[in-house]
Amino acid sequence: MGEALESYIKDAFAGTFGITDELQKMQTFNQKFSWLGSQNNPPDIMIKGGDAIEVKKTQSANTSLALNSSYPKTDLRQTSPMITKECKECENWTVKDLIYCVGHTTDTNIKSLWMVYGNSYAAKHETYQRIKTTISDGIKTIPDVVFADTKELGRVNQVDPLGITNLRIRGMWQIENPRKVFNYLHEPTGKDFELVCIIPTDKYNSFPNESRIKLEGMSEIGFSIENKQLKDPNNPAKLMDCKLIKLCVSANVTNTKVSAI
Repeated sequence: MGEALESYIKDAFAGTFGITDELQKMQTFNQKFSWLGSQNNPPDIMIKGGDAIEVKKTQSANTSLALNSSYPKTDLRQTSPMITKECKECENWTVKDLIYCVGHTTDTNIKSLWMVYGNSYAAKHETYQRIKTTISDGIKTIPDVVFADTKELGRVNQVDPLGITNLRIRGMWQIENPRKVFNYLHEPTGKDFELVCIIPTDKYNSFPNESRIKLEGMSEIGFSIENKQLKDPNNPAKLMDCKLIKLCVSANVTNTKVSAI
């Protein structure tokens, strides 16, 4: 289901729903995307000249998201040690806005899809990096052990007298599901499918005027776009302006409407 959800997201951003010819789909992906991910390194998708996308799947509506060794990110930076050399060189880029696409699925269907930008969801990099660095530095103060260079929190080699046991120390980051984090912006409707997008207003205004006019002109049942405010991830006492875009529909029209958006 994780791979199926990722394929669904690719089709949604590339507009390839309904295309069954594999070569035609590959050609469209080549035009739209500069990176389509590797199994153990972020991101999952990079739009050519546009944003990066991380896809997360849950089979329970409010389950926390497992990020493993990669802490939550407000954006994606080329300098990140978690990114592969091929990803860094796939196009000319330094920083990309990051979209978290979180799908709640069953074994056969997608029930809801939340899309939120990292800067409305995660705190600044320094917030997490400080914790990671402090732990890594603390581990290195342990006397009489052999340390090795690693992208993880730490690695200790030759722990035992024979020198045959190593210890890998990994971070296992989690973040609350956006469905729970932003429950003050949207409550479940009970529809077969819900698409909820949260876009900072300044990011929304950077999109082409033609796209915004098309979106704001949609009048389909279940679609809405509103001006809202959300808590600033770096200071909840402050509020950020955002666009809340929703599509809540029955199953028989899901693919048609998501493709239209």
